[in-house]
Amino acid sequence: MVNPIGQLNKIFDSRIRIGIMSALMVTESVNFNDLKALIDVTDGNLATHLKTLEENKYIQVQKGFIGRKTNTTYAITKEGQQAFRAHLDALERIIKGLS
Repeated sequence: MVNPIGQLNKIFDSRIRIGIMSALMVTESVNFNDLKALIDVTDGNLATHLKTLEENKYIQVQKGFIGRKTNTTYAITKEGQQAFRAHLDALERIIKGLS
């Protein structure tokens, strides 16, 4: 049997990235300000974590405008869904193995 610890994805080691992915798993898309308020982090901190997730193709970014204000929204990709589910499954196997 494969050790579930080896199945954990290091990209999701951060509570902020877990928060981002969790939010995107249950909604079609979320804008930057709503995500920032939901996770309770600074602009710079959130932007850094979003960039990592985007570089790994786990999220996609859509930039647009609402009136004259910029509006950036984020959505999870199929790759992101699969990777995050695999990470959560590994966590669940670890927890069940400890009980």
